[in-house]
Amino acid sequence: MKILTLADEECLSLWDYYSPGKLKDYDMILSCGDLKASYLSFLVTMGKAPVFYVHGNHDGSYRDHPPEGCECIEDRIITYKGLRILGLGGSMRYNPGDHQYTDTQMRRRIRKLWWQLRKAGGVDIVVTHAAPLGLGDADDYAHRGSEALRELLDKYRPRYLVHGHIHLSYGHEIPREMEYNGTKIINAYERYVIDVEPVSK
Repeated sequence: MKILTLADEECLSLWDYYSPGKLKDYDMILSCGDLKASYLSFLVTMGKAPVFYVHGNHDGSYRDHPPEGCECIEDRIITYKGLRILGLGGSMRYNPGDHQYTDTQMRRRIRKLWWQLRKAGGVDIVVTHAAPLGLGDADDYAHRGSEALRELLDKYRPRYLVHGHIHLSYGHEIPREMEYNGTKIINAYERYVIDVEPVSK
């Protein structure tokens, strides 16, 4: 399954310079936050793939004008083509803005999902805005990772965690992909394509 992942900055070749057919090969689009609602609505309209999204810490406008035709997966698990997908948006709290959480608050969100996780038998893809602590995050206060997300990886061992918030333009040493205990961690900045093996039955 070919999945287009997005975060933080609109891809001009998929929007301003879009040409018909650019989205035809994607089975799913995952937005990790901080993207214009109109951009996501455009992608779901022009392509054949559904768009699933979580909030970034700059997505307060979604409250009044959410992306049309797209599905918010915040704080829940969905199953699409056999893949179990969990959404946990927002960044670590660093000011009074929207969609920011302390680790205590993030742990509380995850605990509330225990029955969904048990019923689903686990999770294949976790979609977040923040990175897990020490796994592709940054040193500054606003971009530090979430310890609660790292604990989630330790407990449930998803196949993928896809995040945003860490712009690759911040530095040359920021990894696009990394591995942690069997989980592939993807930084979806702007756009990145992953090929996910189908779920064996």
